[in-house]
Amino acid sequence: MRLSELFAPIADDMQSVDAVIRARLDSDVVLIRTIGDYIVGAGGKRMRPAMVLLVAGALGYRGDDHHRLAAVVEFIHTATLLHDDVVDESDMRRGRGTANAVFGNAASVLVGDYLYSRSFEMMVETNSMSAMAVLSAATTIIAEGEVLQLLNVHDPDVSLDRYMQVVRYKTAKLFEAAAQVGAIISGATPRQEQAAAAYGRHLGTAFQLVDDVLDYSGDAEALGKNVGDDLREGKPTLPLIRVLDVGTPAQRDLVREAIRTGSADFQAVAQAIHNTDALAYTREAARAEAAIALQALEALPDSAYRETLVEFCSFAVDRDR
Repeated sequence: MRLSELFAPIADDMQSVDAVIRARLDSDVVLIRTIGDYIVGAGGKRMRPAMVLLVAGALGYRGDDHHRLAAVVEFIHTATLLHDDVVDESDMRRGRGTANAVFGNAASVLVGDYLYSRSFEMMVETNSMSAMAVLSAATTIIAEGEVLQLLNVHDPDVSLDRYMQVVRYKTAKLFEAAAQVGAIISGATPRQEQAAAAYGRHLGTAFQLVDDVLDYSGDAEALGKNVGDDLREGKPTLPLIRVLDVGTPAQRDLVREAIRTGSADFQAVAQAIHNTDALAYTREAARAEAAIALQALEALPDSAYRETLVEFCSFAVDRDR
C-alpha cells in the first residue's frame, strides 16, 4: 500500500500541517526561506508528523494543536537531516542534491539550527508542558545518538548492542516522541500514552533496520539517495555486523576492512552480504520490532486511525524505498 493511501484518514490534516510548515518557515532572511522551500519541495515520507495526527485521531482529539506539533516533529526531523548530511558529506537525498551540496555546509547547519529554534517556539504555543518535555528530551537523545554514531564510524568492533542503541536514540526516539505527544494532547490514560510511545519506538526501530537492508539491496533512483552510502561512510550497520558474526574468514576480513577504511569494493561487500543471511536476518529483526509495535496498539480503541497505524507496521518492513 502506498503512503498516499495510508494517509487517507488524515489527508485534510496533512494539508493543514503542510500549511503550518510553510507559514513557519517564513523569515525575513531570504536564505532561510530559500532553503526552507527547497527542503519542503523535496517531499519525504512525513511518517513522523503523520504519527502525531493518527494517534491523536485514534484517541478522539479535537482541536488544532496536533497540526502544530506535527509540524514541530517534521522541523526537528528536517534539522537532523540537514546536520546529518553535513557530517556525512552526503550529496543526494530524496532524489536530488542535498541542501549542503546546493547551498553549502555553513548555510545548512545554520538553517538546521533555525528549525530547532522555531520548533521550540512552536512547542511553547501549545501550552502543553508534558508535550514540550517529551519533545525537548527527544532532541537531546537524538543529539546523543548522533554523537554515538560518530564514535562508531570506522570501528569494525561495534557490537549489536552499541549499534541498536544508536538506532533507538538517533531514529526511533523521534517516532516515539511523535506518537507520545499525540497521546498527551488527547488526554490519554497513562497506559495509552505508554503504549503509544512503545508503538513509535518499535516502529521507528523497524523503519531504520529496513533502511539498513535497502542500503545494500535498493535502487538509488527509488531510494532517492546513493546506495552504499553507509558503507562509504564507514558505518557498521546491522547487515555488516551480521556478516562479521556469521561470515567466512574472508568475508569477515573484507567487511572489517570496508568499515575501517570506507573505501573497499562496494560490490564485493554487497556480494558477501548476499551470500550470507545478513539481509534476511536484518529484515526479520525489523519484523520482530514491528510485531511489538502492533501489540502496543491494543491499548488504543478501534478506529480508521488505529487501522492506519496497524498498516504502518506492514509498510515499515515491506517497503522497497
